[in-house]
Amino acid sequence: MKKVCSLVAGLALLLPESLFAAAADPAVALAPYVVTASRAPQSPDWLPVAVDVIDAGRLRDSPSLTLDDTLRDVAAFSLFRRSGSLSANPTAQGVSLRNIGPSGASRSLVLLDGIPLNDPFGGWVAWSAVPISSLDRVEIVRGGGSGAWGNSALSGTVQLFSAAPETRAGSISAMAGDFNLRAGEAALAESIGTGSIALNVATFATDGFYVLDSSQQGPVDRPLASRHQAGRLGWRQPFGDQTVLQVSGRYFQEKRGNGTPLQKNDSESGQVAASLSGTTPAKMSWSAVAYYQEQSFASFFSSVNAARTTETPANDQFDVPATAGGASFTVVAQGDRSSTSGGADLRWVKGETREKFLFSVGQFTRVRRAGGEQCFAGAFLNHDRALAEDWRGSLGLRLDAWSNRAGHRREADLATGAIVRDDHYASHQGLEFSPQLGLVWSHRAGLRLRGSTYQAFRVPTLNEYYRPFRVGTVTTEANAALRRESLTGAELGIEVSRGPVHLTGTAFANVLRDAVGNVTQTPTSRVRLNLDRVTVQGLELGGEWRLLPRLRVHADSILSDARVRGAAVRPALEGLRLAQTPKLTLATGIDWQAGGGWEIVSGLRYVSGQFEDDENSLSLAPMATVNLSVTKSVGAHFALSLSVENLTDRRLETGRSSDGIVTRGPPRMARLALRWAR
Repeated sequence: MKKVCSLVAGLALLLPESLFAAAADPAVALAPYVVTASRAPQSPDWLPVAVDVIDAGRLRDSPSLTLDDTLRDVAAFSLFRRSGSLSANPTAQGVSLRNIGPSGASRSLVLLDGIPLNDPFGGWVAWSAVPISSLDRVEIVRGGGSGAWGNSALSGTVQLFSAAPETRAGSISAMAGDFNLRAGEAALAESIGTGSIALNVATFATDGFYVLDSSQQGPVDRPLASRHQAGRLGWRQPFGDQTVLQVSGRYFQEKRGNGTPLQKNDSESGQVAASLSGTTPAKMSWSAVAYYQEQSFASFFSSVNAARTTETPANDQFDVPATAGGASFTVVAQGDRSSTSGGADLRWVKGETREKFLFSVGQFTRVRRAGGEQCFAGAFLNHDRALAEDWRGSLGLRLDAWSNRAGHRREADLATGAIVRDDHYASHQGLEFSPQLGLVWSHRAGLRLRGSTYQAFRVPTLNEYYRPFRVGTVTTEANAALRRESLTGAELGIEVSRGPVHLTGTAFANVLRDAVGNVTQTPTSRVRLNLDRVTVQGLELGGEWRLLPRLRVHADSILSDARVRGAAVRPALEGLRLAQTPKLTLATGIDWQAGGGWEIVSGLRYVSGQFEDDENSLSLAPMATVNLSVTKSVGAHFALSLSVENLTDRRLETGRSSDGIVTRGPPRMARLALRWAR
């Protein structure tokens, strides 16, 4: 890594000044302060970890249709599988950062204004639940360097920030496209006395595309139709010059078809939250947040015969009620040469799956209820200070207590009501210490070096503990005896800025212990087990070059190796790559504000080959997608845009089963959007 960093720095510093002069002294844009890394506003120049900030303009102008696909501009960001939220089952939308153990249950924490967005029962993320028009920015902290958030921030943290209401601000957009796509969003804000109120709504529907090639389709296959609605209502009220109260409510409903007549899923969720924040004359700020979440989920699974002429019900997960509540308090003290943040948080989760299974002679014969409760309570302290003129150090400490209780799994005969299984699992708890140490050296010549080391943890979700499931002919058994996961990691980074050129490089290494995996037992059975040791190491390289004040070329890449190094439960897995981890991911693009109201945004994403399964027997071919968006502003308030995803109409392999069925990602998709902004 030292040689790579030296090479990157040397190349940038030796580039001729004429190259940097290509941009005619554009206005300097100050980097926004980053909150997510330490739960306190900090300049990214003094953070010892890699952070990406995607502002509202980039979110709005992206050629990608969905929020999660937009975030794939960061090469280290991916979901459990290659499929995005447009076509993936919600249970497969867990976040993976740096390929640290992709899983349907995220090993990354996703926050919305400091409140967990991960599903309380399963850990996955409903990306469609957040209207893009409601967002101000997204911060992505890669690696365990955001341990100030505790559980689930194992491989990093993704935080979405809602836009602050502005007086008489608003926008409305309407969209239509291929596969009978129709969608719309509206964001409106008005002042009420000294405060303001904001409303964001979104609606979306599409008839969808077929995930199987025509050569593999049969009479049972259907396109992936989906529709959803999402809304947010927020109120902001200042009290004097020092204190602000914010109250918000959110609602989300979604219905999806998953490729056959029987396979469908429905989601519904609601949230209320309140925050109170303020400042003191002594350069201190504080905030208190409380929230309550409630949701339900239903999903139907089936198996399809080889000729794809008939399907047989396999599992009817008819209701998954889940509730969660929490609160947090944070205090930040800013000094001339230092910053200190500290506080505490609490989260409670309760959930249960209710499902019918064992289909025989035309009907389900068993019903199951399985679930439990989890509690997390933590306290954190972060301190960073200038050590010398060009040096800054940081120390983060967090202590968490967690418990898993009321675990149960009850199964009964549907015809007679007779109990055939009634398991009650012992409660267990733990105490976790998550330290972080960082150091940054920043030179006036535009060279910055940073390094950090950290520890983080994740407690398995209720879904992993208690719910077995079946997809096709493969059954995966739950495991109430799972141990919590822990990660130890370190990274070393370099950043070089010279005029319009900015280059970055980060080497990282992680050891993940007791990683929860779906371990193959037979061709038709798997069980959730802890893998003793997994290593993930790699190199990230990226940068951007402003050729002209309005022309930006950018690229981001990650080269990683994620392997099982210890697996007493299945020694044959040792040395194999983790499922769903490509060796190379590259995201690059060109953004051009061409003048005359024209704007062109293009992007290319390449993902190398990877394996579908833990035994590395089912391979997925490399894939590359090209996306393009062209926007024309009309007057002061209107903009018309044409966007095309998968412009070259490449065949994108997203899944492969043991019987040879290959699923694919979206074909070429074009859409036209009209936007009005006040």
